[in-house]
Amino acid sequence: MASKQARAVQINPTASQQDDEESRRAISNVEHHPLIRFIELQDKQNGVTEVQIPVPYGSIAGKWFGPKNVRPILCLHGWLDNSGTFDRLIPLLPPDVSFLAIDLPGHGYSSRIPDGMSYFQVDCIPLILRIMREYGWSKVSLMAHSMGAVIMFIFAALFPDKVDLLIGLDALKPLSFYPDRFPERMHKQVLKFIQADLRNQEKSEPPSYTYEEMMDRLYEGTAASVSRETCPYLLQRNIKPSRKFPGKYYFDRDNRMKYNVISGWSDDVNAELGKRITAPFLTVKATDSPYPGSKEGFDQMVDILKKANAKYEVVYVPGSHHVHLTEPEHVVPVVVDFLRRYWQKEVDVVSKL
Repeated sequence: MASKQARAVQINPTASQQDDEESRRAISNVEHHPLIRFIELQDKQNGVTEVQIPVPYGSIAGKWFGPKNVRPILCLHGWLDNSGTFDRLIPLLPPDVSFLAIDLPGHGYSSRIPDGMSYFQVDCIPLILRIMREYGWSKVSLMAHSMGAVIMFIFAALFPDKVDLLIGLDALKPLSFYPDRFPERMHKQVLKFIQADLRNQEKSEPPSYTYEEMMDRLYEGTAASVSRETCPYLLQRNIKPSRKFPGKYYFDRDNRMKYNVISGWSDDVNAELGKRITAPFLTVKATDSPYPGSKEGFDQMVDILKKANAKYEVVYVPGSHHVHLTEPEHVVPVVVDFLRRYWQKEVDVVSKL
């Protein structure tokens, strides 16, 4: 189904967007680190177009790869990452396939939700529907990593008629929490969220570091899942230059995201969700990455999906949790094979630039 004609996205600026715009202007006047310029150059070489999609609290930012007249595969990143997580994978995939990698709310260049509000993973379900409506898509194809793959799983189970292709990278289903541990966990999360929300409202600049120190912090924060060489791809949309200390940067993501409310249902509910997914579905599991929850839970869901969906498959590849970013050559052949079998080109769909 063709979308409505492309048009420039005009959004009435919210306070959050005005702050973003002021920060962008400040950044434009700063001499960037060479690695920031390097990522900018790569985006130009890959024909990437920046996209903004209006939402009530501002806009969702994204990067469009590939032809503008082809409905793209919508790409969702992991927790505390951003659309840059796909920068090394997508350019190696078939050039006739389009991709729209978005920054989820509170991440990258996307707007934050209003002060006082909490982030819920399930809030991204209506976000996908909003993006579909904005572009006039009757169906959506999804490729997602980690937290994004969990969101994808939930969406595909709740709206199986709206999904035609699924690619999950190193995650599969919502976590299952032990009932006796969940209340205490949520108790702590709420208290930490309140502290982060109050810090946000102070509007003070977070601690700043040199670019090299930023790379070290990201590398260590991911337990070396992201290599130092690939840190710049995530830092690109995750940091801003300090206004207080020239030559230094600070993390710009919304700290409330550290304490987002994770979808956690019982194993029985997850099983019912899995049985509802009917679209062609590929899971790529990195062998050097821990299993979210447990290997037993992962294997049980794989069995459920295989019994319910003849077009479900799981492939294991060597690499870390961010293998698609650090060693995309391990992921590319698997994804290309899957796309060749199940992706169908839908033309006359144009991005709103």
